[in-house]
Amino acid sequence: QVQLVESGGGLVQPGGSLRLSCAVSGNIVSIGTMQWYRQAPGKTRELVATLDRGDTVKYMDSAKGRFTGSRDDAKNTAYLQMTSLRPEDTAVYSCNADEIRVYGDTHSKNIWGRGTQVTVSS
Repeated sequence: QVQLVESGGGLVQPGGSLRLSCAVSGNIVSIGTMQWYRQAPGKTRELVATLDRGDTVKYMDSAKGRFTGSRDDAKNTAYLQMTSLRPEDTAVYSCNADEIRVYGDTHSKNIWGRGTQVTVSS
């Protein structure tokens, strides 16, 4: 069974940093696109970063220059390094992994995690 777990959230002061992790487990052959989303209370979900296989990363405008997405395909894990955090970055950050191929299964999968809370406050 494929599972995805986010970690690394917490409470941080404005200007601080956090590193989020998104780990996919199971009999994984490969993972396609991985994406980070966030949703603040009362707001719609936002796409924060898209990590394609390889080195291509796309960011939402407010994340450019502050957030850095990366992935380690050997570990089936994606990361989101967040710096210069602002109170408006407060949200539940979730990860989505698409085109997951598993040994013994010809169909690819898409999976979401439950999210990790990031709170930026003094």
